[in-house]
Amino acid sequence: IVDSVGEITGEGFVVCNNIPVTEEGRPVFEYRFKNRTGLIEKEPGFVAISVLRPINSDTYVIFTLWKNENYFQQWKQSKSFNQAHKKKETTADGIELQKTIFPRPSYVTTFMSLSES
Repeated sequence: IVDSVGEITGEGFVVCNNIPVTEEGRPVFEYRFKNRTGLIEKEPGFVAISVLRPINSDTYVIFTLWKNENYFQQWKQSKSFNQAHKKKETTADGIELQKTIFPRPSYVTTFMSLSES
C-alpha cells in the first residue's frame, strides 16, 4: 500500500482504477499519490481509498470505496475530480513535457461490496 485513507468495511460501490506505470516512472507516480491534495476524502459518499503497488506486474490499483454508485458519479462531475485529474505541465498541444510514465491506457473495474452475513 502506497497510500491509504478510510476504512474498507461494509457495503458499497468499489472502483478500481488500474494504471500501468513504467519501471522508471514508479517513483514519480508514487510521489504524486503520497503528495496528493486529498480532495476526494471531502466528497459526499466517500468511504476509503488505497493506492496498491503491484507485485508481479506494472499495474497499480487505485481502490476507492463509495457508499453507492451515485456518489461516485457525482464525484466524477465535481471540481475536485477535475483538479485531481488535470494534466501536469503540458505543451500547447496538451502533451506532457515530462516523458510519459504510462506505457498503456489505464482501465476501470467496478464492484459492489456486500457486507458479511
